[in-house]
Amino acid sequence: MFNPNVFVKKIVTQPQVAALVTLISRALLIYLFLNSGWGKIFKYDAVVQHMVDMGVPGWMLPLVILLEVGGGIAFLFGFQTRLVAFWLAVYSILSGLIFHASPEDAIHLMKNLGLGGGFFFVMVMGPGRWSLDRLIEKE
Repeated sequence: MFNPNVFVKKIVTQPQVAALVTLISRALLIYLFLNSGWGKIFKYDAVVQHMVDMGVPGWMLPLVILLEVGGGIAFLFGFQTRLVAFWLAVYSILSGLIFHASPEDAIHLMKNLGLGGGFFFVMVMGPGRWSLDRLIEKE
C-alpha cells in the first residue's frame, strides 16, 4: 500500500536533498528578522518611541538589532545555530506577547509563536549539513 509520508521521507532524507531543504528553511525562517532588523536601523527614533510606549526600555533597541541582523546572518550561514535559534525563539515569543497581545493583532502573535516553534525545532535538530557549524564541529 502506498504511504505518502514514507514516499516524502525517502526523498527528503537523501543527504543532498536534506541539506538543501534545511538551508532553504533557515533562509525562510530568518528573512523576516533580517528585513525587520535592517528597517529598525533606518527608523531608529520611531522604533525607540514605539518600544517605550509599549513599556520596553529604548536602550534595548541596539540589542534587538544585533539579534535580528547579526543573529540573522549567523543563523542563515549556520554559525552557532543552536544558540542563535534559542535566542530567536525566546525573542519571537516575548516580542509577540509584548507587542501583539491585543485581539486585533492576534495573527501577528500567532506568527511570532509559530516562528518561536520553528526556531526551537532548529535548536534541537541543528542547522543541517550545509552550515558553518557542520564544518567547525566535524560531526
